[in-house]
Amino acid sequence: MKLFITGISTDVGKTVTSAIIVEALEADYWKPIQAGDLYLSDTHKVKSQISNSKSQFFPNAYELNTPASPHLAAEIDGITIDIKNIIEPKTENHLVIEGAGGIFVPLNDNETIVDLIQPDYKVIVVSRHYLGSINHTLLTIEAIRNRGFEVAGIIFSGSENKSTESLILNKTAIQCIGRIDEEPYFDQNVIKEYADLFRENLLNL
Repeated sequence: MKLFITGISTDVGKTVTSAIIVEALEADYWKPIQAGDLYLSDTHKVKSQISNSKSQFFPNAYELNTPASPHLAAEIDGITIDIKNIIEPKTENHLVIEGAGGIFVPLNDNETIVDLIQPDYKVIVVSRHYLGSINHTLLTIEAIRNRGFEVAGIIFSGSENKSTESLILNKTAIQCIGRIDEEPYFDQNVIKEYADLFRENLLNL
């Protein structure tokens, strides 16, 4: 199973979500594009938060120095992101692929994050509540579906809002895999607790 993790915006919890799913499935992890924080990258963060010994971590296709939209970070580094160079790693294991920002974050003049999604990927959308998040969530899901891809599930991150979550689930008919509370910290123990909670729903996608 190949799971593509995207969010409705930046900083909504994609990396924590990825760590939970990696731990739950003992999956491998790949972030195709890392922009900024190269010495504390999302790959480093996920690796530090899991406790199983099976997961493998594949190198980024692009490592960009500036914490910015990939197209801008690449421009600052004097390169252009070529999607042909973003080659999915081969593995017999489950694979978690983490996107960058939302699905229409630009990679170059023509392509965006959504162009990384392949037909055999199951897309998981991470949503977080803030003013405007309902619109962002529904737009994200509709845009993915309009490209012909399956949205396998949604994970809510942060403070709970039952009314908002119910509305989104009713309008989209998407399965809620689980919700991640506003925790004071995320370490291996906390990640494992969520992994145990989410595992059954993930295996049934």
